[in-house]
Amino acid sequence: MNKLIKISELSKMLNLVDPLTKKPSNHILRYWEKQFKDIKPKKINNIRYYSSKQVEIIKMIKFLLKNKGMTILGVRNLLNSTVNKLDGHKDHSLKAEYYRNILKLKSKSLVEKINKIKNYGKKNSS
Repeated sequence: MNKLIKISELSKMLNLVDPLTKKPSNHILRYWEKQFKDIKPKKINNIRYYSSKQVEIIKMIKFLLKNKGMTILGVRNLLNSTVNKLDGHKDHSLKAEYYRNILKLKSKSLVEKINKIKNYGKKNSS
């Protein structure tokens, strides 16, 4: 079954949080929802829930807007273009770079976990 994520959970996951109040900036996701037709959350009791496929699309939108400095129109054109569907196979594409960054983060996390496991139970030699 496809797990649904609440809008506030997604905001925290994407680090879309107000630096002063530490509250999730859900308004950003609601704005992106209006700008990108691919984002259609399921509303249950007036609470937005996002599927894992939509979460991936939103992560890519955030990457392109925040990390790559693209405009909303540029991201919208990129997501809507038919070239983008084939773009994942090119090593120099924006989509490929996005997935490379995800793999780097996951690998780093795994290496840290492996090192913790290796060091578990070892005495500090001071």
